[in-house]
Amino acid sequence: MLATHQAAIILLVINLGLLWLMMAAPLGRRTIRVSRTVRKRPEDLWNITRPAGALTDWHPSVIAVEPVAGHPDRVEFAYRQPDRNGKPTKRTMIVDRASMNANGSFACDLRVVSDSTLDQSFWAGYRESRQIEPAEQGALVTFEQTDSYRGLAFYLLRLFSIRRELQALDDHVEGRVHTGRTHIEHPFWQTLLVIASTLLLWPFFGLNPAGLMISTFLTLVIVLHELGHVVAYRAFGHPSVRMVFIPFLGGIAIGGRPYNSLFEVATCALMGAGVSALLVPIIVAGHQSVLGFPHHMATEGPILIFLVILGAFNLLNLLPTYRFDGGQVLRQIFVSQKMLALGSFGITGVILWTCWRIGLPSMVLVSGLAIFTLLSMIRTRTIKPRHELIPMSGPERLMTGFGLYSAISIHAYAVIYACDRLFG
Repeated sequence: MLATHQAAIILLVINLGLLWLMMAAPLGRRTIRVSRTVRKRPEDLWNITRPAGALTDWHPSVIAVEPVAGHPDRVEFAYRQPDRNGKPTKRTMIVDRASMNANGSFACDLRVVSDSTLDQSFWAGYRESRQIEPAEQGALVTFEQTDSYRGLAFYLLRLFSIRRELQALDDHVEGRVHTGRTHIEHPFWQTLLVIASTLLLWPFFGLNPAGLMISTFLTLVIVLHELGHVVAYRAFGHPSVRMVFIPFLGGIAIGGRPYNSLFEVATCALMGAGVSALLVPIIVAGHQSVLGFPHHMATEGPILIFLVILGAFNLLNLLPTYRFDGGQVLRQIFVSQKMLALGSFGITGVILWTCWRIGLPSMVLVSGLAIFTLLSMIRTRTIKPRHELIPMSGPERLMTGFGLYSAISIHAYAVIYACDRLFG
């Protein structure tokens, strides 16, 4: 039992370190530079890659390019990604430099001066550069983006985005059909990542059939949790939803547009645990049913273990830390810092009582509390929308609060029910 607790603490520490690295590590000002040789003349490539060129013929995101009236150095781009109202996101960029050099190379520098979705502060340090140079087999195309980064996740997202653009350009020149999807989002690679995550978790629970069962159950619980977020996004009318699985960090459900209201933010965050909570009474009823069968111990144990993992994972996710779902829900419900603090202490107290109720040692409780206290201190780059989200009404706050209370209660019951029968 203690060994399992220690494995869980180690996993939490690893998860905390990875979260800090991906979401909060101060990387400073960085330039992402990606180059690719394309078999086409430099002047032809310049005509389709320059700011006012034929970007819509090949770019995976740009659907329209228009000059800004009265500003010859500005160009407005319309993107496939919708804004909060479902309309194409629009971004105005100013061309600081556009030149053709004597050696047949081309270059331009751009920066964002207006965005229909994000506040201008988000683009304060952003700079973009495009260069085309003659090469033996055509031209060397180089795209650069410079910005200040906090956390490796956004840096990698930008890197993959630039690579996708260059791949789309090469596909266009070669006459190939570009899928528009990154490799990591492909179902084949996501399936491999799910399998890899299960195998990476296996040693923490023992390299035996029981350990493999636990790691498989944990992976399944993570997938079910993210499916809950996907259901919520779909319910709020997101045109597309993606789920990306990352070993050790779990899964990430990505909506198809920015949030429109605080109620949407809270509901989409809560539904990860909410959908899983619907399974608890079904699993409990299934456990009660098998008790009457001969040799029921063969199926009773796995059912209870799955119930423990389901309840514990979602309870931890409902902790009121900044990056977890519980913290996101509470920040939308409570306006005042006093009520937010009271709500945070109340939820933390309920979860700690549940841990004490199932008999976790004091050392494990203190260690876990210390880890999640550190986790609550992780702050990421603030992404401020251009326009304030629609505030929550009184009934919406009440509904969300009862939903949070229900999710915590049901998952706490699941953990206590299963542990009493496994270890009682």
